[in-house]
Amino acid sequence: MRGAEMRGKRMRVGIHQLHYLPWLRYFEKIQNCDVFVVLDDIQFNKNGWQNRNRVKTAGGEALLTVPVQMKAGQRLDEVRIHDAPPWRKKHWRTIEQSYRRAPFFSEYAEFFEATYAREWEYLNGLNRHMLEFYLRALGVTTRVEYSSALHVSGIATERLVNLIRAVGGESYYSGAYALDAYLDADLLAQAGIALELQEWHAPVYPQLHGEFLPDLSILDLMMNCGPESLGVLCGQLT
Repeated sequence: MRGAEMRGKRMRVGIHQLHYLPWLRYFEKIQNCDVFVVLDDIQFNKNGWQNRNRVKTAGGEALLTVPVQMKAGQRLDEVRIHDAPPWRKKHWRTIEQSYRRAPFFSEYAEFFEATYAREWEYLNGLNRHMLEFYLRALGVTTRVEYSSALHVSGIATERLVNLIRAVGGESYYSGAYALDAYLDADLLAQAGIALELQEWHAPVYPQLHGEFLPDLSILDLMMNCGPESLGVLCGQLT
């Protein structure tokens, strides 16, 4: 047994934007929920993490960014990748050079090389393709839904309430930062939805290239820990 039945609690739902090379806390949230809703049709955030994240190189952390063509106010599912710059070649070269000596590089190299050899028109297509691979490789069995397929209306917390109801949820698992940024806890309470906060503490695990760096992409954990990666995350579950 797992999830709500094992915890003896309400059906827990997590909701988050679709990201590129997501960091570890993203997957801790998925693993610690019964249903995870991927927001793939919200407004694109130019300065966010929907098209970028950090990996570790011999020279320290590096930010890998997918170049996009976007207009103000565009939804995430409308954002096209700007494929003219050689970003795919650069990203794969950075990953290969940084992790080729990692214990589990050979386990995942074929997927990443093939992914970066392929042309991608939309950012969502690339990010969803990668997310589904990560979940399979990690062994995460949480039910995953995409907001674009749920056809739920509303804005801000109102939409979150409607998404939670649409998937049968009774509890919302949220990062603590959301309370200060946008989340209306009173509206959740009025809807009869319990609020549970993610108490994230970045796990320490073996890394290449010297001093440990926390909160990198999930790629870093997988390259270094392979099939034990989910166990590293599970040690942080609340």
